Amino acid sequence: MLDEPTREINKPLIGVAVAVVIAAGGGWFYWHGHTTAPPAAAAVEPPPAAAPAPEAVIAHPVPAAVDSGAAPLPDLGDSDGPFNAALGTAAGGADLTQYLVPTDLIRHIVVTVDNLPRQKVAVAKLPVMPVAGTFIADGDELHATLDTRNFKRYQPLVSILDKVDMQRLVAVYLHFYPLFQKAYQDLGYPNGYFNDRLVQVIDGLLDTPQVSGPIQLSRPNVMYVFADPALEARPAGQKILIRMGPENASAVKSKLLELRAAITSAPPKRSP
Repeated sequence: MLDEPTREINKPLIGVAVAVVIAAGGGWFYWHGHTTAPPAAAAVEPPPAAAPAPEAVIAHPVPAAVDSGAAPLPDLGDSDGPFNAALGTAAGGADLTQYLVPTDLIRHIVVTVDNLPRQKVAVAKLPVMPVAGTFIADGDELHATLDTRNFKRYQPLVSILDKVDMQRLVAVYLHFYPLFQKAYQDLGYPNGYFNDRLVQVIDGLLDTPQVSGPIQLSRPNVMYVFADPALEARPAGQKILIRMGPENASAVKSKLLELRAAITSAPPKRSP
């Protein structure tokens, strides 16, 4: 989807998006009783000992945080103030608060990261505020193209992103990582590892194709969609980058590569 009458829902993330492995176990029991001579009691065999739950396989363990003299972590529900303050140190003096939701920021980031590889993101859980301006399409509802003036709407946020010191941002991420992990497990991934999910999502975003030429749109209902079914079928995160325009997308990808390199030693896996 490309447009909503009252709110633009497709926004880039400042810090983004592995494979989540949920181990499901089951138990069973077996019993047998004689039916010939009346027994004193049916013989019941005890259930077999349950197999130990497999340990979660972590593909990308987070590097050890350097927390010399750092304040102790707050509870997840009380993390907004300390986390926002810490983010400010990584923004090169830029005011990030004008772009970020004021409450439950870590939870919003975790939910959105988890949603980016899917077809839709949860609008109510986005960690960033709507970008300024109104979505613009050239043409009519049957023959429309994405107006390149939309790309300018993302430039202020991309400009701030370009100033972010990724090493400091990663230091903030590592310090607060236990809270990211808790928020991720609270989503229903008790054996999942958020940094793995983040790396997977980054790799998916890096695989976003660069679309040259006018991008054709259609409007079957209220929202605009990509007229090309192959583009419209892409994950929500990739479609966000495509809508931002090639220059903005390239700048975001560059920062994502820096982020990925800082949180894992393995190179990205490119799609064939």
